[in-house]
Amino acid sequence: MKEQTKTTLKRHFSATHIAYMALFTALAFVVTFLEFPVFPAAPWFKLDFANVFFMFEGFLFGPVEAVISITIKELLCLTKSGTMFVGEIANFVMSVGYIILPAIAYRFRKGKWWVALYLVIGSLLEIAVSMPANRFITYPLFMKDAAAAVFAQTWYFALAFNAIKCAAVSVVVFLLYKPLSRLIKATSARFSKKEHPSKNAK
Repeated sequence: MKEQTKTTLKRHFSATHIAYMALFTALAFVVTFLEFPVFPAAPWFKLDFANVFFMFEGFLFGPVEAVISITIKELLCLTKSGTMFVGEIANFVMSVGYIILPAIAYRFRKGKWWVALYLVIGSLLEIAVSMPANRFITYPLFMKDAAAAVFAQTWYFALAFNAIKCAAVSVVVFLLYKPLSRLIKATSARFSKKEHPSKNAK
């Protein structure tokens, strides 16, 4: 049991994985500074591409690494947040909703069109999760006691925004995943040789 636990931890938290987790988390955090509103009538819905990096991470390393990176990114966002962690909780829920099933499914079936299918499924899951997340987390933050009434009048903004966000993020992931995957595999192989020179000695 101990040996199995040690092997699992070593697989998820190897030096290579930790390095890439730190890189993807940092990039996702930086991208949040580039967010912009989509609808002038609902300026609290701001689009950013942080989930691009989490989906890359989920495909390349697995859901555990991606969820850890999402958690760290949201904790970092507290340093610039005025939402008292409420916005970060909503972002966490929706980001996990987007990446979790594709990251798991990719362990079993790989390929260009499988990735496309996983991105569609992940998008639908995020859109589904976004509705209760906005109604019970985001809207009460901005609308206080009027949250239920305002959500009833503007729920379609939440639906449209998350559809646009998921589509934009998924297109970027689909176009860049394969080149990035090849690059990371090549650099990981070089890193592994430097980390374990004895294993590569003839």
